[in-house]
Amino acid sequence: MQAVADAAGVTKPVVYECFKNRDELLLALLSREETRLFDAVIAALPNMPDFENLEALIGQGLTAFLTAATEAPDSWRVVFESSRNSDSPVAKRVRAARETILGRLRDLVVMYLSTINVEDTERKAPVLAELLASICESCGRMIIVEKLPWTPEDLAEYVSRLMTLGVKRA
Repeated sequence: MQAVADAAGVTKPVVYECFKNRDELLLALLSREETRLFDAVIAALPNMPDFENLEALIGQGLTAFLTAATEAPDSWRVVFESSRNSDSPVAKRVRAARETILGRLRDLVVMYLSTINVEDTERKAPVLAELLASICESCGRMIIVEKLPWTPEDLAEYVSRLMTLGVKRA
């Protein structure tokens, strides 16, 4: 709260007049950023994907997501770190947005699995969608929180190769 007061050029009591506590302040930030962040993730997911080159498709989506994350690192840091307090209002909003995105990912996975004639897609699609989302989140954390020396493009290229070819061939 003190950092916000300092950045705004006001006293800490003024910040507390506007926001009762840290969660309320973070919710206000999240509300402001939520649409922009959500739109960036949805934009990274293709509407009509071309599954002919799966590596390129995954790479393009992951690059778009990681680029968006690096353009708003403070907002994404809040998203990535919200899981530490699973009962916070911020964490609940992040989970709700994640569920919406998972639904879109599941739809894309079902489309892909149907092109390669996989059986039991309704059961398998949620697993693959969750894995894809988790990989994207992990890559975002690596760049934003852990500050590992990867560019969005380089990490997306490596991870998409890894996902489609396997460890030995990546």
